[in-house]
Amino acid sequence: MILTVTPNPSLDRTYEVPALDRGAVLRATAERVDPGGKGVNVSRAVAAAGVRTTAVLPLGGAPGTLIAALLGAQGVDVTAVSITGQTRSNISVAEPDGTLTKINAAGPELSEAESGLLLDTVRTCAGGADWIACCGSLPRGLAPEWYADLVTRAHEAGARIALDTSGPALTAALRARPDVIKPNAEELAAAVGRPLPTLGDVVKAAEELRDLGAGAVLASLGADGQLLVSAEGTYYGTAAVSAVRSDVGAGDASLAGFLIAGGAGPEALASALAHGAAAVQLPGSAMPTPADLRPDAVRVTQDIPLDLPLSERSDER
Repeated sequence: MILTVTPNPSLDRTYEVPALDRGAVLRATAERVDPGGKGVNVSRAVAAAGVRTTAVLPLGGAPGTLIAALLGAQGVDVTAVSITGQTRSNISVAEPDGTLTKINAAGPELSEAESGLLLDTVRTCAGGADWIACCGSLPRGLAPEWYADLVTRAHEAGARIALDTSGPALTAALRARPDVIKPNAEELAAAVGRPLPTLGDVVKAAEELRDLGAGAVLASLGADGQLLVSAEGTYYGTAAVSAVRSDVGAGDASLAGFLIAGGAGPEALASALAHGAAAVQLPGSAMPTPADLRPDAVRVTQDIPLDLPLSERSDER
């Protein structure tokens, strides 16, 4: 069972338009509403693969109620922590060429009591989990050390931790030694304080974060592929994509694929690549099912092209 924790979930509305014309009245050609937030998306992808998952998340107001109902309909068990504030709603506008414009709300501020209850709830649920995926930004009211506290408590319960966050929250959590972290290229560059123009630079940065406490680094490089740096070795992989429709949640689908396949080694990296590539070819933040995967389009190697220049802007997969 894979447990996910999303401190700042959202209700995501995605509209597809012929073109984004600022100041004009736009007619959507398609729309969808999904439960959102990084950990929520991981749970959705895990459930779509037929694996048991529980999502722990703070919920409040009508958006929170709808999120719980949508997740239940997708086969995700929800353990909700009731909060006074209202869960945020986000908007994405997708254009035919794959360009996506996002408007993300800040979300509610959690009280000290709500923060403590969320931590206690995770610890209570952790006993039956093979992995706990702690994902996303922290809402107002939670200190940067909140994830570090969660990682420590989860380890005490015997669970392995996958962490997908950034900034001070990531830096603070490294001291608690998460088993896997999943930064994208921009987040990895911010963590080491320098640009990463080549794949070799990414490898060095990942090794530095391992020295600071990360057990393994699964770096998502968008259209340039993914890199796994761990004690077992360094692996690089790519996945062919025919057309990008939406990259919302693609990195989360990748993490789900990685954990479903055991969370270690080249087989898990290949699963992460297949899930991420499938996700970017689906609308909105739809999560791939096994029928959407193309394992034959995935390539994983230990022959790392260290001088490979990274794209300035690439899709998250």
